[in-house]
Amino acid sequence: MKTRLWITAATATTLMTLAGCAAGPNEQWGTAGGAVGGAVLGNAIGGNTASTVGGAAIGGVIGNQVGRRADERNYYRGQRSGGYYPYNGPSY
Repeated sequence: MKTRLWITAATATTLMTLAGCAAGPNEQWGTAGGAVGGAVLGNAIGGNTASTVGGAAIGGVIGNQVGRRADERNYYRGQRSGGYYPYNGPSY
């Protein structure tokens, strides 16, 4: 039973992580961290597979939004100071 639970949690985490691949670095980390944290919290509260998957989904969405806001903040700060990643890319 526990093996099936961990496989389900790992699958949900992987899906949440892959869903955020077309995003900034903080958004990806937020999605992954939120999904893992939500899965752990969901399992602790509900103790079954459904609550673990539900927690991973909710945590992934919340982490995604927090990471997206951090990426947007970094982007706009970077525009004022000369670039989002000033040391990456070609130098002309």
